[in-house]
Amino acid sequence: MSSPGSGKTTLLERTIRDLADESITVIEGDQETTFDAERIKATGARVVQVNTGAGCHLDADMIHRALHTLDPRTGSLLFIENVGNLVCPALFDLGEAGRVVIMSVTEGVDKPLKYPHMFTGADVVVLNKIDLLPYVEFEPAEFTHRLSTVNRKAAILPVSATRGEGLTDWYDWIRDHP
Repeated sequence: MSSPGSGKTTLLERTIRDLADESITVIEGDQETTFDAERIKATGARVVQVNTGAGCHLDADMIHRALHTLDPRTGSLLFIENVGNLVCPALFDLGEAGRVVIMSVTEGVDKPLKYPHMFTGADVVVLNKIDLLPYVEFEPAEFTHRLSTVNRKAAILPVSATRGEGLTDWYDWIRDHP
């Protein structure tokens, strides 16, 4: 889960390519278009697009239908890329084994306090686009402090999905949270 432009799809593309030995399926959620599903399909992963129309999030029924379409193998990895939004998706349980929030350094350190429900439920926060830190006003220590006021347990994984920085820790987290 994350806001639009944080790098959800880019991180998924990179993850699928780097973990090519894993069986990975993806449910893509957007209000309209199949743009992200087409990007995921190009990686070779099985994907189904769920368009919500005017809706701002995926719900359990949408996931249920998508799972019947995908029919993932037992033991495979399933990623659900929810609609880009820091409000609605946080309020709906999709049965996920791990809640991942992707946060871009371009978004500012204030987001955990502005959107506490999103960050309170996170098991891990992937802090993406760290390669842009020299060019934006973002203090990782301040972000960590603000996150800790709403969620002391969430791991923070600084990464650059485009450059590959920090992805080993992300992949380790995935393997440790089946």
